[in-house]
Amino acid sequence: MKLTKDVEGESVDNTKDRGMIGSLLYLTASRPDIMFSVCLCARFQEDLKISHLEAVKRIFRYVKGTMHLGLLYPKGSSIETIVYADSDHMGHYVDRKSTSSICTFMGCCLTSWFLKKQTTLAISITKAEYVRVEKACQQALWMKQTLVDYGIRLDDIPIMCDNKGVIDLSKNPVQYSRTKHIEIRHHLLRDNVQKGNISIEKVSSEDNIADILTKPHKREPFNYLHLGLGMMEQID
Repeated sequence: MKLTKDVEGESVDNTKDRGMIGSLLYLTASRPDIMFSVCLCARFQEDLKISHLEAVKRIFRYVKGTMHLGLLYPKGSSIETIVYADSDHMGHYVDRKSTSSICTFMGCCLTSWFLKKQTTLAISITKAEYVRVEKACQQALWMKQTLVDYGIRLDDIPIMCDNKGVIDLSKNPVQYSRTKHIEIRHHLLRDNVQKGNISIEKVSSEDNIADILTKPHKREPFNYLHLGLGMMEQID
């Protein structure tokens, strides 16, 4: 569904619908597979319409039908850390801003996930992707420092990215025409690549797990990606 403000639509009781969205937002703490849909609905709480309420009810129907799913954290998992990052360029139909998402894994265990609509309008795919990977770099550095506190030292942490332009920009500062509009603070990424704190590796869009947090998917790719998140059937 492509949710918009639906100016001509019929308004609904904000109190009830906001309570439903609030409950779903609480649930995203353990169900990352619904995070994109819930956050999208939450953006329209100021003036809710029937179309928005139908979308919220559809999420509840999905949750009811998948109550057997949960995140799997097996004993003895490795501490190898990897970060997946993705961005949907101009994906929000109201203000055309991009949505960034990050998924952090230790071994096969999903340890953190993040989704946020970017505060500025990205005028190119390169900027949207670069901003997104820079946020992933901050997360990777935080994870690396946290593990040091537990006496665990990692080499470079790989960040999986499906945009070749971002990988090239992180290594080559000469491409001025593509980078002049990117804010200085986002060059933190290139600095840490040069220092060896992180590395950026190419991953196909189909295998980029963070993609499930940035855009809607059809049934088959959605099921494939939520398995990648570690969503497994609970065993009694």
